Formats: sequence, structure tokens, C-alpha cells
Amino acid sequence: MAEQNNNNQAKEQDLGQLLKVRREKLAALQEAGRDPFQITKFDQTHHTDEVKSLYETHEAELLKDYVAPVIEEPAEGADDATVSAYRQAKKEAYNARRAILDADPVNVSVAGRMMLQRVMGKASFAHLRDLKGDVQIYVSKDAIGDEAYADFKKADIGDIYGAKGYVFRTMTGEISIHVTELTLLSKSLQILPEKFHGLTDTDTRYRQRYVDLIMNPESRDVFVKRSLILKEIRKFLDGRNFMEVETPMLVHNAGGAAARPFETHYNSLDEDVKLRISLELYLKRLIVGGLERVYEIGRVFRNEGVDTRHNPEFTLMELYQAYTDYYGMMELTESMFRYLAEKVCGTTKISYNGIEIDFGKPFERITMTECVKKYSGVDFDQVTSDEEAKALAKEHHVEFEERHTKGDILNLFFEEYCEKNLIQPTFVMDHPIAISPLTKKKPTDPEKVERFELFINTWEMCNAYSELNDPIDQRERFAAQDALADAGDDEAEHTDEDFLNALSIGMPPTGGIGYGIDRLVMLLTDSPAIRDVLLFPTLKSQN
Repeated sequence: MAEQNNNNQAKEQDLGQLLKVRREKLAALQEAGRDPFQITKFDQTHHTDEVKSLYETHEAELLKDYVAPVIEEPAEGADDATVSAYRQAKKEAYNARRAILDADPVNVSVAGRMMLQRVMGKASFAHLRDLKGDVQIYVSKDAIGDEAYADFKKADIGDIYGAKGYVFRTMTGEISIHVTELTLLSKSLQILPEKFHGLTDTDTRYRQRYVDLIMNPESRDVFVKRSLILKEIRKFLDGRNFMEVETPMLVHNAGGAAARPFETHYNSLDEDVKLRISLELYLKRLIVGGLERVYEIGRVFRNEGVDTRHNPEFTLMELYQAYTDYYGMMELTESMFRYLAEKVCGTTKISYNGIEIDFGKPFERITMTECVKKYSGVDFDQVTSDEEAKALAKEHHVEFEERHTKGDILNLFFEEYCEKNLIQPTFVMDHPIAISPLTKKKPTDPEKVERFELFINTWEMCNAYSELNDPIDQRERFAAQDALADAGDDEAEHTDEDFLNALSIGMPPTGGIGYGIDRLVMLLTDSPAIRDVLLFPTLKSQN
């Protein structure tokens, strides 16, 4: 133990000395009038991927009539003279190509963080990393001058540089930039994790996402793809004439979902308010107002546990369309998921954790009762009372609470027996009314409602209704929710008088749906946990 403590102290001393050296380098630059933090802008003309594609196109055009000499590689064990002649011929061929290309150079100006440096006397190589990837730069004393080169030799991994020059291909075939002007844009005063191991500690990755994005290109790619997913969702809905809106986050009555809200206090009004747990009730007010097709993508907040699929604050999208029902929502959802897979992943067949998921086939449709019967053998259409349902739950070792009704227990059976089997996209339809207080009853069966959830990879991906627009029925269901709250259910909804007033004015038949964006991003990026797709996930304070 003592030896380990001594080693840790030695490492801390070494680290402290390295950090001290970096600050001294910065002080020297500032003393010489070359303070990088005084620079306010840099003319970046290209990203690294553009540099490479531009040069490849340019190279192909300039060399289209060039006939490369045939140079035979010497046999294994060839004498030194033969090997030397081969190398000389390769060099001459390379120089001939370079002469053609350098006569009409591709000039670029790039900027990025230095991730690798190889100093070799009067010339050096380094790698710069920007949003799109890495590119090698070639820095020589002859090209940038003695003073600039001396400064570059003292550079540290993590420093941010601007580099201007022309593109070429090295003898080993790597597209690189021959730097003619080099500018230190920011001095890194902290030490990045070791290059070849990257940042592997997951807690540090989540707490210091900025370091994770620097060190792990695959992490950066997830968030680039997340942005693309949101962009394509908006494009898809715009194509269907939906209108994006914004609704309040601070509310007096947090309704629209079964969840415990966060509470806060509004000082200027001296009122307690809650953070919203869904987007539903305000969006339906807009349907009453005649907007017909609306959606919102926004943060919602639920005061509940954290696990691989849940974060207390998360991104939800809800949309509502007048004059359609839950079948219309199924069509929209299936079309949108197929569209997103093609746009984001390039195919309707994706892989999650090694399992192929096919968005190209028609999504399966099954009622909750049928699904429970399929996987548990119990047919709840034959169950006539709450007591009979509870007896079945005891028989099948499904835990329930005494207040639960037949509909609640059907849902508990579904969670226990069915969810784990739903890998391919499956619409689970016609939920019990007991767990669906805002949904229109099925005309053919008043115990069930016109609702579905889409399951993929055992996860609930969205939740949709034929929206309840009968204000009298809605008041009765709110009353039932109030009774559950009085009985101790802290996730029950409460009567919302303003919403009831809106319904009383008249809401057309409407289909509505909510999508968990974070879970969708997990699926399309093959990410194992919700924290991997949230830039700054909720974590317990280290203090």
C-alpha cells in the first residue's frame, strides 16, 4: 500500500511538472509578443475530409494522361545494388508525379487540434484533427522560417493550429499538407489521455465529454449522427405539412404522462411550479385552436431512476394531427422510421448489438391481449373481474398492488412475458383503458382504447393514441386519476381545468404520438446506453 501511495505521489509530481512546463511555454510566447489567446479568428477554407477528396479528384484529373513506369519489386534476398536501384527508380517516379501536381497545386487552409507530432531536425510531421477527421501536415524550417519552426518544435499535443499550404501525397501514399504558414491558435495547458488507449473510463467520458469528443472519433460520430437524425425528422414532417411549435417547460399541472415531476418555485409570482413531464396537453390545445398538424421536439423532465435507457431529463417529440386516428399514426411512424434508417444508416436493415433489425418489411401489428396470450398462454379477454386477474397474477408470479385492476394486471403480464420477445418492429395495439387516461375508447370494446406502442429491440420506441376529445369522458378519467393520487400514486395525473375547457370548445378527431428521441438515437447508432447519446448526461455530483 505504501509503495502504491509513493507511486501515485510520484505520478502527481510528474504531472504537476509537465503542466508547469506548458504554462512556462505559454508565458514565453506571451513575453515574445506571440500570445495565441490574442488571436480572434482564422480563415479555415476546408475540413480534413474535403482536403482529401479535393486532392484525389485533382490528382486524377492531372494524371489522367500520365503513364507510370513499370518498376519491378526485387525478389526476396536480392543484392544491395538491385534494392538500391529499385528505391531510386521509385523515388524518380514519385518525383515525376509530384512535379506534375506541384505545378498546379491545391491550396488549403485548415485548423485543428494537434494529436501527433514527429520532430525530425529541419522538418517535422504532425496530425491535425478537426470535426471531420485527421490530416497529416508537413512542417519544414525552410517553408515557415526559423522562428516559427522553433516554436512548433516546442508545441504540445492538444495545441490548436491553423495551417495554410498546398496538398501533396507522400511516398507512402498519405495525403498531407505542405505547410507554408503555421499559426498557434490556442495553447493547451492540460494533458490529454495517452493516444493509443484514448479515454476509456466511462465515468470520465460522461463528465468530461469535451475530452471524449477529442479522443474518441466514434463518440463524436454518434453526436454528428444524432444531429442528422433530428434534421431528417424535421425534413420528413415538413414534407407532411407539420408545423413545429414551442410550449411551456414550467407548468402548474404536469400532465400527459404517468411520472413524478420535478418541482421548483417561481420567485416573482411566489408560486410553486413543476417542470413538464410531457408535451401533450399544450399541443392538443393548439389542435383545438385550429393548427391541425403540430409537433414539438423538446426536453422533458421526470423525477425517476437512472439506468441504461432512462435519464431524468430527455428529449421527447410529440406530434398531433387532426382528422386522423391511431392507424394514421401507425402509417406515419412506419414511414418515418424507414425513412430515417435509409437517410442516417444508408439501409433499411440495421444492426444493434449484433442483431439485425429490418425496417424494410411491414411492421407487425398485434393487440396487447393477443400478445399476452401468445407469450404467456393467458387470454385476458376471458377474464371477467379484477379478482380473477389478481388470482392469475399470483399463479404466474406476477407482482401487483392491491389497487390494480384487470387492465393494470394485463399490462403487468405484457411487461413480464412479452417485451423481451419484441425484437423486430412491432405495433402493440388496443391497451386497457386503466392505463390510458387520455385515449379514445374502442367503439367495439369499452374496456380497451385506440392506442399503440411501437416496440423494437425489446424497447418501447413510441406511444400513440386516437386522442380523447370528449370533455365529459375526459373529466371522469381525470377524476379517476385524482383518486389514484389520493391513494398514494405519485405518478397519477391531476385534473387540468384549462385543458377541459379547451376540449369543451371542441377538438376534432385527432391522432397523437410521442417518440423518445434518445432511444431512437441509441438504436440508429448502435449505442449501448442512453448516456452514450446524451452530450452531458445526468450524473451524481462528485462533491
